[in-house]
Amino acid sequence: MFKTMHALRIALATGLLIAFQTGGAIAADCAAAAAAVVRSTGGELLSAVPAQGGNSCQVTVIIPAKDGNMPRKITQTVPAS
Repeated sequence: MFKTMHALRIALATGLLIAFQTGGAIAADCAAAAAAVVRSTGGELLSAVPAQGGNSCQVTVIIPAKDGNMPRKITQTVPAS
């Protein structure tokens, strides 16, 4: 639960950074998309940036190591929500 809350805080912070750089509507869309990816993967957010003209977001997360495997970094392009 703590990791999820931490990741959601990071998603919000990322959204605010994107808002500063690109405008509020896109930032809110990518923050929500990032939160959805973090929830679905159980990972920790690294970045969430607008992609394809603002219609989607490129979200990168780190999946924690388990069962003796190394941590994994995955990047997903998801619709802006």
